[in-house]
Amino acid sequence: MLATLAFWAYRGEAQPGTVKNISPGVWFREGEQAAMGHCNNIFIEMKDYLIVVDANFPSGARLALDDIKKLSSKPVKYVFDTHHHGDHAYGNPIWTQAGATTLAYVGVAEEMKRYEPMRWQGTVQQRKDVADLKLDTVEPPMKTFKESPFVLEDETRRVEFHHFGWAHTRGDAFVYLPKEKIICTGDAIVNGPFNYTGDGNTLNWPNVIAAVKRLDIERVLPGHGGPGGPEIINGQLQFFRELTQAAQSAVDAKKSVTDIVKLEGNAAVSTSIKLSDSVKNWVGDSLAEQIRVVYQEISTGKPHGEILGGK
Repeated sequence: MLATLAFWAYRGEAQPGTVKNISPGVWFREGEQAAMGHCNNIFIEMKDYLIVVDANFPSGARLALDDIKKLSSKPVKYVFDTHHHGDHAYGNPIWTQAGATTLAYVGVAEEMKRYEPMRWQGTVQQRKDVADLKLDTVEPPMKTFKESPFVLEDETRRVEFHHFGWAHTRGDAFVYLPKEKIICTGDAIVNGPFNYTGDGNTLNWPNVIAAVKRLDIERVLPGHGGPGGPEIINGQLQFFRELTQAAQSAVDAKKSVTDIVKLEGNAAVSTSIKLSDSVKNWVGDSLAEQIRVVYQEISTGKPHGEILGGK
């Protein structure tokens, strides 16, 4: 039986390393983003097993497993990779060694083929937890689906896995609990300045968010940042709309990218663009790079994931 924890509605400071009960049988573990680069995890109770959203880095996977053991004697049957990035998928071997089946939208496996083993090998040089696995490349999801939504269901709960298109990555997928009106968003919708655009399709990203908005949602569990309500979705959508508007205005005025973004080598370090206070939660040190990426997409007519070199 799952331990009973009081429902905790998040509206405050970050609480890395904590597990909070969002709804009966649904738990949110906030990752140690600043200290260890961990994403958030969500634990979902079914009748006879648990589903975990995101494999995390190996060290994050181990911490999540430890917390799960404090909550339940039920086995983790599925671990769902919302996308291919290391902080969401490089922990796959930890879960499969523990007996779980890793699961993802087919686009996640395709992204891994596109970018690996180069990224894995670079991460091995940077992170001991990845190096300690002594593997040559990422472990892909054991099971993938193409038709959306993919559904897991028993007499206690229905869990839907949706793919709405290319936003943060080509493989982005969302976990939706229709009865509970809960959405787990990975990095396609985050709560804070965590929007990495390098593998993205920023001009399509708002369309993906708009598709999410059509679901009946009361609670949002993002891949980074604290949980909340639909205001997270609305803020993320407004942020990308303002990014696009700012870049489009620069293109229309025939400004070059260096007119609006200061570059040092290949790095965008600052920008003259200012966004509204309504999206300040999503504005951080990466704003100049985000502006540069959107400007490039508008100028070239290609998603940045293609400009970056993905096939």
